[in-house]
Amino acid sequence: MVFIPGLSGTTRYWQGRLGALEKKYRILLVDPLGFGDSPKPWSRYTVDSHVDALYQTLKNEKRFALIGHSMGTLLAIDYAARHPEQVERLVLLSTPFFGGDAKVARRFFSSQPVPLGWFFSNMVLAAIICIITRRIFGRLMPYFRRDLPREVAADIVKHSWRSFTSSFWEVICNYDANRDADALGDLPVLCIHGDQDQTAPLTGALVLAAGRPGWQVHILNGVDHQPWLRAPEICQKYVDNGYVPKILMQEWKALQQDKFIAA
Repeated sequence: MVFIPGLSGTTRYWQGRLGALEKKYRILLVDPLGFGDSPKPWSRYTVDSHVDALYQTLKNEKRFALIGHSMGTLLAIDYAARHPEQVERLVLLSTPFFGGDAKVARRFFSSQPVPLGWFFSNMVLAAIICIITRRIFGRLMPYFRRDLPREVAADIVKHSWRSFTSSFWEVICNYDANRDADALGDLPVLCIHGDQDQTAPLTGALVLAAGRPGWQVHILNGVDHQPWLRAPEICQKYVDNGYVPKILMQEWKALQQDKFIAA
C-alpha cells in the first residue's frame, strides 16, 4: 500500500495511525515533491512534475493500492491513469475536486472565514505567510493547530513557499481529474469523505464519482477534512476491505442543490 498526504502533509500524517494494516501489508509512505523530506526545486509544481517524481520512487514496484488524502487524491488519480499496470485500486480521502475551474476554486476558498479566505485566494499573500510561518512561527505550529496531532502540525512548515503556492494553484485549482478518471476504466475507486468538510466540498467528490460504476463513496457523518485523523479505525477498515455500500440516490439528489454544482 502506498500513501500520499495532502497539501502541507508529510509521511507523519499516516505514521502511528495505520493499525493492523502495517502487519498485513507492506507500507510505503511518500512525501510529495516539495514537501517533507522530498526535494524542493525552484519550478512549477504541476501534476506532471508531481507524478513524475512519484514514479521515480515507485517505478520498481509491481502492484499496489494507492491511498491519497486531499491533494494526494488528485495525484493518485493521475498516477493510476498513467501507470495502470501498477495500481490495483484507489482510496481517496477528502478529494478537493473543482472540475479544473480555477475561478470556481478561488471563489470557494475566498469565501472561507478570515484569515483562511485571504490566504487561499491571494497567492502573493499566501507566499508571504508561508515564508513568515516557516521562519518565525514554525516551532509554534503545534500550539496554533491544536486540531492536529503535534507531529502533523509541526510538519506543516516543511515546504517552500514556491512548492506550496504552485501546488495549490496547479493541482487543486487547475487540474481537472475527469479525463484521468475516465481513463481508469473499471479500476475500483473508494472515496471517503466527511460531511463537515469545509476545505474540500463533499459535492466535488460526488460529482467526480457520479456515473462511474467502479467508484464508491462513503460519507462519514460529523467528520471534517481529516477522516484519517478523526476516524482512523473506520478508514483502516475500508482501506483493508476495499468496499462500502454505495451512496443512496436520494442523498445525491439532495446534494445537487449545493452551490458548488450551481457554480
